[in-house]
Amino acid sequence: MDTIFGQASDRRAERAAELKKSGAANCCQAVVEAFADLLPGMDPAALHRLGAGFAVGMGTMEATCGALVGAGLVAGLLADGNAKAVKLARGTFEGFRDKCGATVCGDLKGRNGGPVLCECEDCCRNAVRALEETLAQSKK
Repeated sequence: MDTIFGQASDRRAERAAELKKSGAANCCQAVVEAFADLLPGMDPAALHRLGAGFAVGMGTMEATCGALVGAGLVAGLLADGNAKAVKLARGTFEGFRDKCGATVCGDLKGRNGGPVLCECEDCCRNAVRALEETLAQSKK
């Protein structure tokens, strides 16, 4: 199993972007599936289904970015308790916002009157990186 640091991190980020780009997954699914190596025993098909309803920002509502939702789901699966999951999710969401400029799909895609801040593939990459950075900080 890869560690969350270094080349494994880059592989996960690129895997998430490729899954999204290929059409094999929505943004949420792409992020969740990119962390499959850290979720041993989880059925890959179940991981895929877990993120199915979060396309186009929380169920097609252009709300919270699906990639960010996926990172939150993974944080919950990796955490050893609710308090830890909330801490990981908060750190991830803040890191994602810093990288992308927003957390709402409509804002990220410029559909709410502003410029495009971040394309879907980059949202997937940034969600993976933000979660990994938060995980690394939590281990210190």
